[in-house]
Amino acid sequence: MAQLDRFLSILVSNKATALVMPEGDLATLTINDSSRPVMKQPLTGAQILTLVREIAPQDSPHGLDAKGGVRFTYASADGTFEVSLSQNGGKVSARVEPTNGSAHRSPASAPTVVPATPISAPASMPAVAVSAPTAVGKVNDRALDRIEDLLRGLVTRKASDLHLRVGLPPMFRASGEIAAVPDHAPLTQADIEAMLGAVMLQQNRDEFAEINDTDFAHEIKGIGRFRGNALRERKGTGAVFRAIPAAVVTVEQMGLSTEVQRLCQLTKGLVLVTGPTGSGKSTTLCALIDLINRTRNDHVITIEDPIEFVHESRKCLITQRHVGVHTSSFKHALRAALREDPDIVLVGELRDLETVSMAIETAETGHLVFGTVHTSSAVSTVDRVIDQFPPDRQAQIRVMLSDSLKGVISQVLCRKIGGGRVAAREVMLSTPSVSNLIREGKTFQLPSVLQTSRRLGMVTMNDALIELVDGNLVEPQEAYLKATDKVGIVHMLKQRNKDVSFVDAHEVSVENPAKSNGRSPAGK
Repeated sequence: MAQLDRFLSILVSNKATALVMPEGDLATLTINDSSRPVMKQPLTGAQILTLVREIAPQDSPHGLDAKGGVRFTYASADGTFEVSLSQNGGKVSARVEPTNGSAHRSPASAPTVVPATPISAPASMPAVAVSAPTAVGKVNDRALDRIEDLLRGLVTRKASDLHLRVGLPPMFRASGEIAAVPDHAPLTQADIEAMLGAVMLQQNRDEFAEINDTDFAHEIKGIGRFRGNALRERKGTGAVFRAIPAAVVTVEQMGLSTEVQRLCQLTKGLVLVTGPTGSGKSTTLCALIDLINRTRNDHVITIEDPIEFVHESRKCLITQRHVGVHTSSFKHALRAALREDPDIVLVGELRDLETVSMAIETAETGHLVFGTVHTSSAVSTVDRVIDQFPPDRQAQIRVMLSDSLKGVISQVLCRKIGGGRVAAREVMLSTPSVSNLIREGKTFQLPSVLQTSRRLGMVTMNDALIELVDGNLVEPQEAYLKATDKVGIVHMLKQRNKDVSFVDAHEVSVENPAKSNGRSPAGK
């Protein structure tokens, strides 16, 4: 919902004839030829431009007429309105009027009276980068065109991320490496703020002004969706955009094992997809939800920040909620989900103790819950979840987790030979031995269970990496760099007669101290 919609709702319910927003003065409603304020503080020119820009049509850029004004029609849930933007004496003014014949709401009783305490304007709206108030339409359209051209280039070059920084040209990350966009001039602070202002929602602008960070999403029809993050750093405003494929990725395309796919057939339990930032967790979850959507007749609720992959309801009813837009927080949405008749709940990120606790409880109460954790292995995931709780609750959580945890998929992305990236996945599934070790607090023994349970579909990270090396998909050095068990992966590479000369001498000495100093341990 646009920020201005709140005021339009009041305009309609009070049968006002106009909403007037002059720069340097209070916004008012015109009711029976008198003006009534609807804000506590005067509006700045930048705030007015931001409010109007948010509702202006993007597919048909508006220009300036001979009088130096902008006029367009805007439709909301409360009717259709004529919006005009003008300037006089260097000051901006906006006016919104219901169109003739616009469907006004008919209150059941007397019209709602504008409250005595005016509605507050946003605490802080970022200024729109314009050279002059009369150029708002052209400048905003130009900023939107610039950022969307870069995002199209991101997709064309098959890159994963776009980085914007003050004083540097835009940069793409392709196949894991960052490089500047060729022949592109360095960006200024005004460039970046204008581009961000063109794609962020009002709540994101407010959040960015308050805490200097915000997450959002942007979509280009026919191209794809992009997850964005705006930030402030030493040189000024910066941003990162990640490309999200336009098409939903399937489990077949991802190459997920049959055992992992069977997790989607469960009626209750907790399934965690883990890995560092940028390891493809969202893509794996997308494939699992798509499989559920194709094979089950259930209600799926996703809670994300922001919504990345868009799932259309097929056999399942899909409800997707964006934290900060459709709900205030993960924990609030998860609590509310229990009253929304879900069968499957996807929690985009298990960020805090309360969210983790509610996810486990939701899994125990007969729901299938998917979530993500930023950990590097299946074993460390179990420890991370338990360690979030205070010591006096950890024994109870171990018992709950041993019953509810059905699977952990831990993955990293490796550079492929010839370009691109491929995922290596460690898989831990729930078995009586895994459950017992979690319950008894003996998680250090879980790696040996993974090694001896390949027939059940479990895979260690080293085995997954070696499989990629054996398939000539990744170089031995890349597998070594991505492994958490460095000594183990070197040993496996040597067994296959792979060149391990890239291994640091210190790590060789850790693996075999006798070989590193040229004498046996006894020969001191």
